[in-house]
Amino acid sequence: MFLHHPKLPDTPKHPSPARPTPSIIDEPPEPPPGTPSLPPRARARCVVQAEATGSAMGKHGSCSHDAEACYPPGGGAGLYPYMMESPQIRWAFIRKVYAIVTLQLLLSLAVGATVTLVDAIGIFFRSRTLAALLSYAAAVIAPFIIMIPMIHLRKKHPINLVLLALFTVSISFLVGLGCLSAKGVVILEAVGITMVVVAALTVYTFWAAKKGYDFEFLGPFLMVSLLIFALFVLVKSLFPMGKTGTMVYGCIGALLFSGFIIYDTDNLIKRFSYDEYVIAAIELYLDIINLFQAILALLEG
Repeated sequence: MFLHHPKLPDTPKHPSPARPTPSIIDEPPEPPPGTPSLPPRARARCVVQAEATGSAMGKHGSCSHDAEACYPPGGGAGLYPYMMESPQIRWAFIRKVYAIVTLQLLLSLAVGATVTLVDAIGIFFRSRTLAALLSYAAAVIAPFIIMIPMIHLRKKHPINLVLLALFTVSISFLVGLGCLSAKGVVILEAVGITMVVVAALTVYTFWAAKKGYDFEFLGPFLMVSLLIFALFVLVKSLFPMGKTGTMVYGCIGALLFSGFIIYDTDNLIKRFSYDEYVIAAIELYLDIINLFQAILALLEG
């Protein structure tokens, strides 16, 4: 039995030129309704990356076959726009880092209070004897000695946490020595101001990340500023500048380490891998400690 095929229309003598096939890479697909708009270049990169790697994204396994594949599931449910990882896993990592930083700060409070309130420690270091000077030099060098194996073994549990605790104690002892010459009321004021500033900057950074802002560009500026600030501190220690130099140190340090808190918090939200919780905790902890010391110097000046 033969099937009847309908007669095909006659081909025109002068066929119209064929329309060029639209390129998905040149003109990325528009996002589906209700999805946040993605910049054209970003959508094009998403298409190229999905086609090159063959990763299964979206309903049809490729960004080029489905416009929704360029957009992560959940829309705005992530910590920042177009978040490709699981928000639950990232939130668990963030909570872990902040729990470690909180324990570090509590340990620093205990050690610093002990150094400040125990009169024998203050009398010994104020005596400026050879033993006191050697002890102070050892206290300054100890954090750097501990930091080397701590960074090398940062992913080895539980030795990384043990080294982190030793590093925190050594830093806390130095902070306590720095508070020996300050009044108790000034120290409490510096602690309170530091807590408020850190909380405000943290909330702001999370809000800015949610809105799509990125602070990665601050990295080079902060590193150069830190180098200049370190040179200024060295000159200040060799050539005392009085109260004016102390206030300048406090103002510059407060601005600099406030910027570092924003930068490191942004990295915590977006860039740190899940096994780098020790490095993330160290960076935030040092930012807070240095901010406290800068505010303390500013109040003393």
